[in-house]
Amino acid sequence: MADNTDKTVKNYEMDDIVALCKRRGFVYPGSEIYGGEAGLYDFGPYGVELLNNIKKSWWKANVQVREDMVGLDSAMFKNPKVWEASGHVGGFADPLAECKKCNTRIRVDKELEKVGVTADEKMSEDELNNLFDISRDKIKCPKCSAKEFSVVRMFNMLVKSNLGDLADDGQRPVYLPGEACQGIYLNFKNIVDTTRMKIPFGVAQIGKAFRNEISPRNFLFRTRELEQADTQYFVKPNQNKEAYQKIKESRWRWYLSLGIREEKLRWKKHENLVFYCSEAWDIEYDYPSYGFDEVEGLHDRTDYDLTQHMKFSGTDLNYTDPQSGEKYIPWVLETSVGMGRLFLAVVCDAYKVEELEDGERTVLKLDYDLAPIKFTISPLLRNKPELVEKAREVYAKLAEDFMVEYDDNGNIGKRYRRADEIGVPKCITIDFQTLEDGTVTVRDRDTMEQVRAKIADL
Repeated sequence: MADNTDKTVKNYEMDDIVALCKRRGFVYPGSEIYGGEAGLYDFGPYGVELLNNIKKSWWKANVQVREDMVGLDSAMFKNPKVWEASGHVGGFADPLAECKKCNTRIRVDKELEKVGVTADEKMSEDELNNLFDISRDKIKCPKCSAKEFSVVRMFNMLVKSNLGDLADDGQRPVYLPGEACQGIYLNFKNIVDTTRMKIPFGVAQIGKAFRNEISPRNFLFRTRELEQADTQYFVKPNQNKEAYQKIKESRWRWYLSLGIREEKLRWKKHENLVFYCSEAWDIEYDYPSYGFDEVEGLHDRTDYDLTQHMKFSGTDLNYTDPQSGEKYIPWVLETSVGMGRLFLAVVCDAYKVEELEDGERTVLKLDYDLAPIKFTISPLLRNKPELVEKAREVYAKLAEDFMVEYDDNGNIGKRYRRADEIGVPKCITIDFQTLEDGTVTVRDRDTMEQVRAKIADL
């Protein structure tokens, strides 16, 4: 057994993370056999298990253990007026400019940010063009390094689609959801009417969103198809401050519960607020190569959303207090996690390259609850039927309660290294002693220590 007491952890870059994700079946480029499609990715066998475990943890923290929260799964397609009411049809846009040499499109606000210039979300096209003109000599095309760009124009990110008989007339387009949360607002009245929930209460949902991104980039960080885990917490008007602070504190604790190092997280306050927000904070993670960037946003959305939907639908969305009889439009406190970004933060934080006396190993030191595979079960020798039979028996036993994997490929050292790279906490080896006394070798991922344990105790 290698000495693990004085190992050195090597630095790594995002390219190392991307390579591991592909090599070990966590994330694949979307439509890869056709050359791929920018901003689209598929979660592989281990990736989908890790993602599901993150979702389970999020759902438990936000629904299962909370008396004041309920869940929802709303339809992706919605009446087109929903997106008019939400402001997405008229205002869900990013500033775009095009390289005159190679036609590459850039997000102007992001490129300005790189040179220390902040573009306010409320700026008009003219204001953005003036700001861009001042900094043009500092901004280069990310593809060809040219500095010649078109004028800035706003590019709407809603993805149009067709649905049923709407495909031909062109008069009433439908949209894929630009964000996952709108279904919660649409069902606010239904939830109040059909449950015992009383304000303050919240609704949680994990759902897909689609964005016609100008320049998808940074692996899973900015994609055209994404998954959001949202909560919308409804409170009495002007009773938002205390609830908002409690939400901030609980969200921070949850990230630490995932095993993410606290020094890799930070809060960032929004100074330039969108018009309907009274307060907004981001939880940011320090990604390798990218630096700190948003994982989750927490927004005090005031009464904007329910007011807009009441105006556009004609449905009364006022809440009536069962005790006082007071009627009011609740304020909404939102949390919104980009699941791809969180998945990437979890993998980055767990990723380690260690230099050992007998060589180097790459390991994902994932929290046990998040690990996609809890145990690997291996016969010491694949050509010994008695060992294989016993290993299969142990596999079947553990598979009833855990995600486990049977592995007899290569020597035992190679199996351990493979298990380390997918974050398996424990490797179980069935050997000849197993046949004698019913014990197995259990190898710990983090310490690499090996102990004997009875099969009955696993």
